[in-house]
Amino acid sequence: MSRRIIIAVDQLSRPQPGGIASYVHGLLRGLSDVDSSDAIVAMGPPDALAKVDVAGVAVPSWKSRAWGHVALGVPRDGDVVHAPSMMGPFGRARRVQSATLHDLLWRDEPDATTRRGARFHEQRLQYLLRHEEIRLLTSSPLLPQRLRSLGVAAERIYPVRLGVDSAGVAPASSQAVRSMLASAGVVGPFTLHAGTREPRKNTARLVEAHARARSSEPGLGPLVFVGPDGWGAADTGDAVVLGMVERDLLLGLYREATVVAYVPRAEGFGLPPVEALRAGTRVVASANCPSVVGTTEAVLVDPLDVDAIAAGLVQALAQPDDDQSRAKRMDSVSNYTWRNCALDHLAAWA
Repeated sequence: MSRRIIIAVDQLSRPQPGGIASYVHGLLRGLSDVDSSDAIVAMGPPDALAKVDVAGVAVPSWKSRAWGHVALGVPRDGDVVHAPSMMGPFGRARRVQSATLHDLLWRDEPDATTRRGARFHEQRLQYLLRHEEIRLLTSSPLLPQRLRSLGVAAERIYPVRLGVDSAGVAPASSQAVRSMLASAGVVGPFTLHAGTREPRKNTARLVEAHARARSSEPGLGPLVFVGPDGWGAADTGDAVVLGMVERDLLLGLYREATVVAYVPRAEGFGLPPVEALRAGTRVVASANCPSVVGTTEAVLVDPLDVDAIAAGLVQALAQPDDDQSRAKRMDSVSNYTWRNCALDHLAAWA
């Protein structure tokens, strides 16, 4: 039986859409790859709909901004209404309603957001805890247990995988990547950090740890940051800051890096280390980073211990980097595809 599945895409209207936007794009792409009779419909402001390739229902921005309180503009003929974040929309109609929870970072790192932001997220969480009719999809493998400890019934919780495959985007050539790096003064090996630059990402400790490790292991090369500024001032020391780059160049940087280091103090999921493993590159990551919990292919370290991070960098550099080793790293994250993400969602909506 064909269903009409409505997915909110309002996040795509924001100036810095962030990881949720990547998830929305990936989910829609994954759903298009699945052999299903369901009709997938995007819902959001016109500028957001212009960024997706599925049928859409336009909702004025002023209505979508109210979704945290009331489901304005949501079609009544949807069999499923899915909110990719706690923002909503949620209603009382007789249909499947779901929301994806990505993290509880405002609780884990209260200083990493504004008081207003923390208050909003906590209010949305309490709303979801009260409304037992809303199915909770969790992108982090660590979230289900935390939600159960908050009193959420196990049958409401549906773990879903995220994807790291970039359909239609090929990594930039080695020459293009090396040319870009050379223009920033980087020639030869380098250690890469991908993601926002903000205190939660632990940039100051990473800079210090890298300097210590490089003093004994010059093969690590300089530390290179790629990605946008985040919330709060971040100390990048004497590291090379590239800022935002096109997706093909980012994929090329993952492939060309000697080591990828990702050691946040707290994290909701953590796509960069998984993307690096998919490129076959050696990885150092926080032991509490959900995306690599349980993996044997990344060096896991205590993010609050500079010496541990430094030792992890040295240990990663010592790992073999032959074709067989790179293939093993790639295989360790082979289940992180947007098609699998879509299949997990369809199972949650059944």
